Amino acid sequence: MFDALIKRAEVVMEALPYLRKFYGKIIVIKYGGNAMVDRALKAKVIEAVILLRYLGMHPVLVHGGGPEITKELKKRKIEVKFLEGLRVTDEPTMEVVETVLGRVNAGIVSMINKGGRIAKGFSGKKGRVIKARKRIFYRNKQKIDLGFVGDVSFVDVKQLRAAISSGRIPIISSIGVDGKGRTYNINADIVASEIASALGATKLILITNVRGVFDKKDKLISAVNASKIRRLIRNGVISGGMIPKVRCALKALKDGVEKVHIIDGRIPHAILLELFTDVGIGTMVER
Repeated sequence: MFDALIKRAEVVMEALPYLRKFYGKIIVIKYGGNAMVDRALKAKVIEAVILLRYLGMHPVLVHGGGPEITKELKKRKIEVKFLEGLRVTDEPTMEVVETVLGRVNAGIVSMINKGGRIAKGFSGKKGRVIKARKRIFYRNKQKIDLGFVGDVSFVDVKQLRAAISSGRIPIISSIGVDGKGRTYNINADIVASEIASALGATKLILITNVRGVFDKKDKLISAVNASKIRRLIRNGVISGGMIPKVRCALKALKDGVEKVHIIDGRIPHAILLELFTDVGIGTMVER
């Protein structure tokens, strides 16, 4: 019995250097993938975020809601269309995006606040923390209108810092608003990267459905610098849906974020294992 207890104590002691290093630091987490759909995994993510807060760190959670949006669109018989990974967003689709992400945001806030009022939601026009502009998209040198798909033009850090200073965890949906009050659907990885940069976060964690970045021998790369990431993209080793994620990572690093982690949200306690163990479970990208 004592051996098992001693091993538990050793695990806690392994985390001590990281607890010291990250105490008082801002950690932005992009929450998506299966970890948002599976109830057990969702609970683990929420528990990890709460734990970071009570360990003296300042977690900021950015979320999307792709599967839920697609499910609702099909329910309403609205066409689901993607172009190079971007959801084509006409007016009816944007209405669904706002509704679903607002519901997801409120649900996350409610789950966190069961243990005390420590979360604050920012969704869509509520607070207007993300200022947006329409994304200009070209394919084969031809301009294509994606509808209400946007990019981040400005992050209102005053609101976020006020929430953090008051001990709250900002929960942010990936919707932006332009100067005329129009809402735009923005990729959650992009939103998380821009928010991490604007807040001067120590870390950006991208939760996804893959273990991380793999080399040409299909072996997980546990740590990699920005120049090697660019080389892996040029050589075609990094491809498909991983490209936008690592580009968001590179953008965040360029803007001052110290390190970016790409982890598999299907692994229970993935956030804690990546942050507080010597080996980690995903890919850490650094300058």
